Amino acid sequence: MLIVVSPAKSLDYESKVPTRKSSEPRMLDDAACLIEVMRTKSPDEVARLMSISEDLATLNVERYHDWEPPFTRRNARPALLAFAGDVYIGMDPRGRFDERDYTHAQKTLRILSGLYGLLRPLDLIQPYRLEMGTKVTNPRGRDLYEFWGNRITDALAEDLASSPGPEVLVNLASNEYFKAVRPKRLGARVVTPTFLDARDLDEPKIVSFFAKRARGALAGWIIRNRVRSIKALADFDELGYRFAPERSRPDRPVFVRRS
Repeated sequence: MLIVVSPAKSLDYESKVPTRKSSEPRMLDDAACLIEVMRTKSPDEVARLMSISEDLATLNVERYHDWEPPFTRRNARPALLAFAGDVYIGMDPRGRFDERDYTHAQKTLRILSGLYGLLRPLDLIQPYRLEMGTKVTNPRGRDLYEFWGNRITDALAEDLASSPGPEVLVNLASNEYFKAVRPKRLGARVVTPTFLDARDLDEPKIVSFFAKRARGALAGWIIRNRVRSIKALADFDELGYRFAPERSRPDRPVFVRRS
């Protein structure tokens, strides 16, 4: 069983890294190709491409120009500990993972990335921002989906074949990022959990902020508890969520939290 999550816009390159384990991203040549494309962009162009402020665009143009292999613990850090958005707050690897959890995460968790393609948790990465939905013309097409083509899917299929348990992909990524995966080509069962929130007797609905943290919490729970079956997902009960069998389908388990 393999889990996929999205990266985060927020990064942490300041706090102490709690593990000495690391690995090298497997698609660095592809990433280098995209970096060369992005190095041709001005801050104004980057701001328009990504709908971000000019200050943030300037920062990322600097990051593109500073990006340089080889990646070491001095100039990069493990992806799982570099991303700092809601999914990673929910997962809380710094506070809740021990060394064995990091080792198990390396086998069972994958991070989809616009720049790096497919990352393992301990893959060293340098700071960047390049969202999968960015419509940047590149040597392989009009956007990053065309750039990555089947590469991400094929890497996932290979990792699924060697992951613990059945060949099942637990999709905890956003729609933007999971569009880079081609499920039919993957040749494996895809299970996509949904998290709903409600006040009192109101009809539950997806609240993006809470759903992101819940996806991270579920990913961390699967890793820490060495979960290897889809049936066991029904036992997830963190952050106040409970499995709702009446709302669920076999490949769409639903979890509801009421306040």
